[in-house]
Amino acid sequence: MQLEVGKIYEGKVTGITKFGAFVELDKDTTGMVHISEIANTFVSEIKDHIQEGQTVKVKVLSLGDDGKISLSIKKALPAPPRKPRQEGGFGRGGNSFGKGGNGQQGARQGGPRPYRSYDKDKQPQDFTKNPPPVYDPSANSGNADFEDMMSKFKAASDEKFSDLKKLTENKRRSPSRRK
Repeated sequence: MQLEVGKIYEGKVTGITKFGAFVELDKDTTGMVHISEIANTFVSEIKDHIQEGQTVKVKVLSLGDDGKISLSIKKALPAPPRKPRQEGGFGRGGNSFGKGGNGQQGARQGGPRPYRSYDKDKQPQDFTKNPPPVYDPSANSGNADFEDMMSKFKAASDEKFSDLKKLTENKRRSPSRRK
């Protein structure tokens, strides 16, 4: 028998193992149906879905160079009926992918998420009292100014790095973490 990938054939179950079932398509051709290809539902015991000697329809998934034939019972079955989706997607609030409850296309409903800080005790910085430095290109007129800016940046960076290092060392030495 000349098999074609994607075609549906009828065969007889000749053996059942833990990992699948063997189906004889004709006297010289036998293929295997993996446990994941038995039914459209979760299969823990193959014998709950098919029996030896039963005639089943199978779809040819692949033909191996070594003569192995991979079959599927669930892909030979008609597609199971789908449950109708409720308007608004998943549950009450709509989903975050397609159409939302208000009928608009978009990624999220209700606008962008509010900013959440990981450090709950830390207050947001108030720029009205302490504004960030403003870059003034006219103030920097040469290589000496650049060197001055670099040294200030390096000093600020070293200070931040040492603060971070102290914080991580304190967390490692914390007695609450030792057990």
